[in-house]
Order: sequence, then structure tokens, then C-alpha cells
Amino acid sequence: MRMGILTGGGDCPGLNAVIRAVVRHGMKEHNSEVVGFLEGWRGPLQNMVMPLTLKSTDGLIQRGGTILRTSRIDPFDLDRGPDLIVESMKKNNLNGLIVVGGRETCSIALRMFKEHKLNVVCIPKTIDNDLSATDFTFGFDTAVNIVSEALDRLHTTAESHNRVLVCEVMGRHAGWLACYGGIAGGADFILVPEKAIALHDITEAIKKRHARGKDHSIIVVAEGARLEGDNASDNNVEGNHKLGGIGDRLAKLIETETGFETRAIVLGHIQRGGSPTAYDRVLATRFGVAAVDLVTEKKFGRMVALQNNRIVDVPLEEATGSMKTLDMELYKVASVFFG
Repeated sequence: MRMGILTGGGDCPGLNAVIRAVVRHGMKEHNSEVVGFLEGWRGPLQNMVMPLTLKSTDGLIQRGGTILRTSRIDPFDLDRGPDLIVESMKKNNLNGLIVVGGRETCSIALRMFKEHKLNVVCIPKTIDNDLSATDFTFGFDTAVNIVSEALDRLHTTAESHNRVLVCEVMGRHAGWLACYGGIAGGADFILVPEKAIALHDITEAIKKRHARGKDHSIIVVAEGARLEGDNASDNNVEGNHKLGGIGDRLAKLIETETGFETRAIVLGHIQRGGSPTAYDRVLATRFGVAAVDLVTEKKFGRMVALQNNRIVDVPLEEATGSMKTLDMELYKVASVFFG
């Protein structure tokens, strides 16, 4: 048996742990050869391959990023893209392909499975935790810890200068990272894409803190969050279509409305970098082992998932059919500490 693996979409901590688990379990338990495709879907499109061995994947569990590199290329945007992928699978004599990615990457895998009969199994990864059918994706816990640690540091500098600090975190359409990170980091207000907030509510909460002697505040805002009355383009950076800029905009509005000195901080790609937490290393390893078993059992068109702390597998349609947005009950918990 020979199987391939690729990592697509944005990088996140734990990808190398998955690669290590797939190679180790595939070779030692199933006597399988494993081939890595480089740079996401570009790998099979251009037949960019990398042999993976026990030696080349040794020591990867603690290493961030992905040795296979990644990209956001969609083969369906290219002439004969899907056909080239099928041809690449045949050239490399592969029985199945393990695709590690988020919603976009897994959606491509689903189309390849349904429309081109590609033998594919998916592993969910994203720091946004917005993939359905799984309780958590690996990479999320590491990102939450990074946000929490950043807020710990921002608290001390905000207190020293009597400032309001607005920390913008990732989360285009789902507020899991902002909410978890904000709760863990003791944020005084959290804005998420799922719920538009009136600027008045934020400024009044800050004023109440100052009135009772709290001269500094920490606001966490997801990059996709909106204020009430916002247009779709209000938070675009320099008028382009990329999300971002809400942190800087919100900081200016808060300072104008309250008179309190306010600064914005954008964590950006720091949230995706560095070594994975122990939790993500274990989850990524469990996912990798389970994916290999699915390939050897020829259970294609499925994704491994975590449900009630058990590793299960679900149809790709269930995983990609809808986005998993923030549980608003959790947001209610966070709101107890607003202001």
C-alpha cells in the first residue's frame, strides 16, 4: 500500500505532528509507504513529491509549521486541475490521499471525491475551530494559549500607562479564538463576528471601569467582528477585500468617545506560529493514526473528528456543509466579565 499526504490552507501548530503520526503508523503497523505532496494542492497538480521516512519525520512532534509547506491553491480554478491531481495519484501509484486542512481544503477534497472519485481522507486543522462535526481542531489550543499569554503581557503595560488596549485576533467568521482567548486572558470586552455590538455598549463598559478606579482596559476583537450599523467594507484595510483593521478602527473610536488613551495591537500570524501545545500534539497524533486506518480500510470521503474525547470518522459532507460558529452560551459566560 502507498498513500500520499498534503497540508493545505493556512499553517498551524500540529501539522508536523500529524505527518509524523501518519508515517509512523503507516509504515510500522500497515507496512505502507508514504509520499508527501508539497505546497498543498499545488503538489499533486505539479507532481511535487517528497518521500517520507521514519528518519525524515523523527522529532517532528514539537516542531511548528509543516515540512511539506502549504498553499491556498484551488485545483478547480485551473484548467484541467482536477484531472492533473488524478494523474499525479496514478503516477505515484497511490492507493489513497490524506488531506490535512480547514474548511476550504476539505471542501476541495469533497469535490475531488464526489466528482473525480479521488480516494481521499481528511484531517481537520484550523486555529479558528470553525469546522463542523468535530469538537476541536488541532492548532486551536495553541492559538488560544498564544492569545492568552499576549493578553497577560498587555495587562501589565496597559495598567502601567492607564491605557485601553484593543487586541485584534484571527477569526474571519467565527469567534472561538477571540472568546476562548479573551476569557482565559481576562479581557474586559470581547467582540466576535457572530454578534454585532454597539459602540456605546463598549465605551459605557470602559467608563464604568474607570468610574470604580480601574484605569486600564483590555478589549479583544476578532478580525471579522462588526459594530452595529457597519457596512461590509468598513473594516477593510486600505479598501481591499482582506479582513482586518477593526482593531485600529475600534481603538480610534474608543479614544474619541471616551477621551482615554487607546492603542491597537494586531497579533496576526504570531497566533499560527511556534511549537504546538501538548494538547495539540496529542490530538494531531490521534488524528494522524486514525486517518491511516481509514485509508487502509478504504473508507474514503470521510474526515476524522473528535467527539466527546473520542476519535470518530464522519462524512465529508457533514464536516464542510456548514460553518461551526461560536456557541453563544460561551459568549454569555464571557459577557459576565464585561465592564
